[in-house]
This record gives sequence, structure tokens and C-alpha cells, in this order.
Amino acid sequence: MQFETYPFEKLAKLLEDITPGDDYDPISLTIGEPQFDTPSFITDALCENAPLLKKYPKTTGEPELRAAQRRFVKRRFHIELDDSQIIPTFGTRELLFNFPQFLLADTEAPVMAYTNPFYQIYEGAAIASGAKRIYLNLSKESHFLPTIDEEKLSGCDLVILNFPNNPTASVMPLSVMAEWVKLALKHDFVLINDECYSEIFTHTPPPSLLQASIEAGNPTFRNVLVINSASKRSSAPGLRSGFIAGDDAVLREYMRYRTYVGCASPLPLQMAAAAAWDDSEHVIAFREKYRENFEIAHEVLGIKIPEATFYVWMEVGDELEFTRRLYGEYNVKVLPGSFLGREGAGQGFVRIALVEEPEKILEAMKRLKECLEKFNNGEER
Repeated sequence: MQFETYPFEKLAKLLEDITPGDDYDPISLTIGEPQFDTPSFITDALCENAPLLKKYPKTTGEPELRAAQRRFVKRRFHIELDDSQIIPTFGTRELLFNFPQFLLADTEAPVMAYTNPFYQIYEGAAIASGAKRIYLNLSKESHFLPTIDEEKLSGCDLVILNFPNNPTASVMPLSVMAEWVKLALKHDFVLINDECYSEIFTHTPPPSLLQASIEAGNPTFRNVLVINSASKRSSAPGLRSGFIAGDDAVLREYMRYRTYVGCASPLPLQMAAAAAWDDSEHVIAFREKYRENFEIAHEVLGIKIPEATFYVWMEVGDELEFTRRLYGEYNVKVLPGSFLGREGAGQGFVRIALVEEPEKILEAMKRLKECLEKFNNGEER
């Protein structure tokens, strides 16, 4: 299998010959990793349950965690799931990589579609599954929503959406999601929405594909699945707590597959994760921090504040050269959009992760503005 180099490796290669000056302290806005402290009630739960390390965890997840995740879904999306309709996972990265392999293993000449630009695990999963890839291109002209090409989609076995979207920060309306559900039923493909950024929003809570499934007249979620994660909402990426929920017929077989994968979360982590999923107040506090960061970016750079995520998807022209100049002259790292897309998707943009405290974000935005003005005016270094 030939996997593409990961975006952060490409970034390291792009910048390897540059040594920033001593005028500025380094600031990295490349990775979607919250830099805020994990709330103490979560870390306390982890410590309190440390003695459980002497026990093997269940692949199915402990009842406490499953119940907490179901309560989250009910509280946030007003949907009451049966226990058979949800599986706790060890984060979502492993899930996004191994679920397509499970689903497509017995399919001859499988076809997989996903948003482009994208979280690179989608591509890795397609390669590992031996699947033909179809790109659902996200462009400025389409407001970073994929255009439905029913002829292409009719041959798909698996389609992965990602809304709220990484990297473009776009949000798909409920009515549009419902159209995708109808397509999944009409052409009998499995439809997943990666909803890991559903809790990071500025005003209106983004919809879930589960809600869209009900809206489309599919209350049993046939062919429909969502995934979510505590990493962003709880500033706890190291907790590695996620879930997949929806079609119980698919999940029943996937659960059997997972017993062989060996990806069960340690019991102390599961107990801490249960505490995280059961609480919403700490998420509100983080959401306010991201909102403040967006307001800073708006004031300094004039960008439109996105509806969700903590990313700024900024158009800069030559994104590779801009990234090099920003790092070399201002010691700020961002991620070129072309590293996140294929066939030209992402070119001309950079992704900026506003995951630091507001004070640092303000400093970074000032440097970005100065660099952008010089860059756009064609000033030499």
C-alpha cells in the first residue's frame, strides 16, 4: 500500500531550510489540538479510577460510558438511541481507518467518496480498503459544500461527509443533509458524517446527520452513521474517547469485527470519558474561548467569523510561499491548504487553528496581518 505523506510531514519538509529570526517567539497554529487545560473533574475521574488498570476493558465499552454517550446524544440532538445503536471507540482516528476496511472487505471493486480537502485518514482508509476514490470537492463557489452528482454517487459503497468541516469550517444545513440521506437509501450506500466539531460553534448548534435521517423519514437510521469525539469539546485529545452511532444492523457486525482489532480503551480512560460526555458546562466555557479567538481574527484580519470549528480557512494566493514567509519572517506556522486536498482542492488557502489562549492568538493575528499585507503588495523579504 502506498500512503500519501501526512500533511505535517509535508510542512516540516517545506520549512526545513528556514531558520526564523530571534525577533519573535514561535507560534504554531497548524494542528487542531486544543491547548487549553483539560477540566479537573475529568482528570480527577481518571486518577480515581487508576486502580481499574488491573482489569481488561471490554471492547464493547463499559455500561457507564455507553450510557453517558447516549445521554449526550439525547441532550444535544434530542434523539434517544438504543444501546445497540452506539459503540464507544478509542478516539475516532482508528475508527475512521478501520471501519471502511470492515465495511468494504467483501465488496468487489469498492467505491468510496469523501469531502475534498479532507482529514487524511479518509484517504488512508480508502487506500487500505483498495477502494476507488471519488472526491466531493469543496470550493469557494459552492460555499464549501459538496455538489451532488447522483450519477457518480450511485456507484458508491461508502460516503464520508465531514460537517462542521475540517478544514473549511463550513456547516451543512439540515435540509441538505436530509437530501444526502435520501441518496444513501436510494442507492444503498452507507453514509457517515464525521461530527467531531459539532460542539465548537459560535451561535447556532450545527445539525447531526441523525437528525437529518429522521427529517428524511428514516428514523431507524438505515445506512446512516455518525461519529463524534470528546477531543475538541472537552479539550481532551489524549482521552481518546469517541463513538459511532446509527444503523444497528451495521454496528452489530462492526462490533464483532472490533473484538479482533484490540482497540478497547483502558478502564480509567473510559470512566473519565463518561464524566466528560455527561457534562456540558465545561464545553460552553471552551466555546466562549474559541468565539473570542474568532472575534480577534475578525477584528485584525477582517475575516468572516465561521459558524463552527476553530479553524480559519484563509485565502492567500500562493499558499506555499506565504507559509514559508510567515514562518521565516514572523515565526508563525500555519498549514497550506493544498496539503489537505487533492486535484487542486485547497490551493490558495491556509488553515489556521485558533487553539491557543486569546492573548497568543492576538499576537499571531497581528503578525499574520503584517505578513499578508507585505505578501499581497509584492514586497521582497
